[in-house]
Amino acid sequence: MLTLTFWQCALERAMKTFCQTLVAVLGAGSVGLLNADWTTSLSTAGMAALLSVLTSVGSVPVGKPGSPSLVGAIQPQPTPK
Repeated sequence: MLTLTFWQCALERAMKTFCQTLVAVLGAGSVGLLNADWTTSLSTAGMAALLSVLTSVGSVPVGKPGSPSLVGAIQPQPTPK
């Protein structure tokens, strides 16, 4: 958890979560971009991003060391010849 790679991965996940949540909340209202409730949408997306970071921190004792994930990296399978 004290590595730069951990925080880069955790922040990348949080940014993706923020964007996905923002699109979902804005799309759920279907009121149009200019009439959307931006305060609520940004607040909800921010909370989801914070929860993503907290999940990454909470995953440290369980997952692969130095990773914000609960599972280890998937190793590619060799292609048959």
